[in-house]
Amino acid sequence: MQLTRGIVNNSIKQAMAVMDDFGIRLPKFAFWTVDDWATKGHEFDEIRECRLGWDVTDFGSLDFENIGRTLFTLRNGNLHTAGYPKSYAHKFLLNPEGQRAPAHFHKSKMEDIQNLAGGNVLVQLTATNPDNSPNDDPLTIKVDGEAIPLQSGGIIRLEPGMSICIPPRTIHQFWAEEGKGITVSAEVSSVCDDLDDNYFLDPAQRFPEIVEDEAQEYYLCSEYPAAIG
Repeated sequence: MQLTRGIVNNSIKQAMAVMDDFGIRLPKFAFWTVDDWATKGHEFDEIRECRLGWDVTDFGSLDFENIGRTLFTLRNGNLHTAGYPKSYAHKFLLNPEGQRAPAHFHKSKMEDIQNLAGGNVLVQLTATNPDNSPNDDPLTIKVDGEAIPLQSGGIIRLEPGMSICIPPRTIHQFWAEEGKGITVSAEVSSVCDDLDDNYFLDPAQRFPEIVEDEAQEYYLCSEYPAAIG
């Protein structure tokens, strides 16, 4: 089923509720509605131009429950617009059981994934060849500062509080361990450039078309209207 506005609205509300239950506080702009944004001027251009805020996607899979993601970007730079020299990014990610992003790597971004709260997070990592295909070369992965040898395609379990560093050009997927409950992860990384830095093993659409089956309650990070004034 194609991603719908109803799925987007409900996913954002679920993420708000889960984070609140876990004591994870969001900034005020996380709660701004479409009507609220109609009053916002150029003082909030960084939110618009660095794509901060809510991000709900099925990557064009038509299967959001299994291949999808709900994220909230708190801070980011912008490699395509002058005036935003920030060299880092910070996100919260909701991890329902059974849902994951498609296997992918980043050409330049390095990221740390931390399990903030909830159940366990399983992280699968695979090495790559120069032609972007997977290979069987062993990896050395840093988990909370500890160097851990890992077979390509191996899985590391993150319990709440643990974090892992994923180097550029390392294929990865992560998800909530079945039977352990929903989790919230944090991603701290170099600048996130979703326009040019993602490589998906299978065809994927980072910002897919949304079927408008109900009224839009919140803007996604790729949907903000122009500033007033």
